[in-house]
Amino acid sequence: MKAKNRDQRLSDSRELDGSYDQLTDSVEDDFELSTVCHRPESMDKLQEQTKFTKKELQVLYRGFKNECPSGVVNEENFKTIYSQFFPQGDSSMYAHFLFEAFDTNKNGSVSFEDFVFGLSIILRGTINDRLNWAFNLYDLNKDGCITKEEMFDIMKSIYDMMGKYTYPSMQDDAPREHVESFFQKMDRNKDGVVTIEEFIESCKKDENIMQSMQLFDNVI
Repeated sequence: MKAKNRDQRLSDSRELDGSYDQLTDSVEDDFELSTVCHRPESMDKLQEQTKFTKKELQVLYRGFKNECPSGVVNEENFKTIYSQFFPQGDSSMYAHFLFEAFDTNKNGSVSFEDFVFGLSIILRGTINDRLNWAFNLYDLNKDGCITKEEMFDIMKSIYDMMGKYTYPSMQDDAPREHVESFFQKMDRNKDGVVTIEEFIESCKKDENIMQSMQLFDNVI
């Protein structure tokens, strides 16, 4: 039974990355068994649970497998991969927050399923789905509201990631000013925190935010 389950998982992962060549498969069998810690769900399940097509899932899986041959990525590796996109700044803190958002099981690792579930929401989810995901990213302690301290930590990490050599150059107090502007718009009852309802309502009324969210529609 175990051998059968193992063969099925191998078949599922090959279906994902499109590696149907028998010679390649025969060479990879022993290597994969010794290095892969986690194998993804079957193609059918992932199609059901996300808004990606079979072809899109295969493309995503090839890229994920190339960066994470073991099938999972821990936080340090995630930070290293993410830093490649922002060489001019320090992306480590923002990558930490992003990793926390993708690591929905809170087990210290992100699997391919975790990755595509989050990506499906960001790229293909409804406006409410995307805003809920963004709120969860900003709500660092997951208590159901965003404080000024949490928003400052996020803003500071974004400014650090963009680097000090951007044009026009960013002032040191820019993150704090951004937080104050954010709370003026979103903290409707002025109680010092932003709830999910306030966040979604305010974002939907902000034309710039709505336009920026639409930029993700055709990324893949």
